[in-house]
Amino acid sequence: MDEGGFEREYRKRRRPPGAYLLLLGVVLLNALFQAGRPDGGGGFRWILGPPVMILLFVAALTRVLLEQYRAFTRVTSAGITARSLLRTRTWAWSEVYDIRVEPLPHGSGSNGPRWFTYLYDFDGRRFLLPHLDDWQLADPYAEVSELCLTADPQRSLGWEQRPDVEERIRRGALRRRARLWGGYGAVAMMVVMFVVSLALVFADRADHPFLLIVCVPVASGVALSAVLQWYWTTQAAN
Repeated sequence: MDEGGFEREYRKRRRPPGAYLLLLGVVLLNALFQAGRPDGGGGFRWILGPPVMILLFVAALTRVLLEQYRAFTRVTSAGITARSLLRTRTWAWSEVYDIRVEPLPHGSGSNGPRWFTYLYDFDGRRFLLPHLDDWQLADPYAEVSELCLTADPQRSLGWEQRPDVEERIRRGALRRRARLWGGYGAVAMMVVMFVVSLALVFADRADHPFLLIVCVPVASGVALSAVLQWYWTTQAAN
């Protein structure tokens, strides 16, 4: 309890994310399968082989553990502290522009929380408040509304919206949307390049799996993201 007599902490999900557990199992099984194969497999073995699979397994396991036991959000009458996987940030209430509950982007899957809470500062930047979501809470909207009412006496500006900040928030949303679709494009291109590389192997022609399966999709995703951001920003300005 802080000096003002108000403190709430949100940490640790009700259950580990099912998608991560599934990923851990698939990656580990594939690593064991690849490790039992005789040497060979060409360039694909370097991309899908045991070293990469084990590295992915360790990365996924580390993320699950950090989300479960490190990340949290603490709210007091003095401000908000959010600890993510690797970093801790603290904002006084006077530095907080708004707190908003937002849905998961369409098409991002449902193996986890569907509603997240974000803090916006006066520069329009958005920060995730860990575990303040619909896995931790039955009604995130009601919880955030109560937090804002509790913090209102600490804010000299109140919670009124400012056009300049709202414009920066809108531009940030367009950038995130463009990056999301750029990621979708990169995944689609990766599938295409995987088929192309596999066809080259069967045709006994020189294949370059790292270039085709990694470099080309990444470059395509970055290009698509840049084009979409320019297009949507132009459309919104008209």
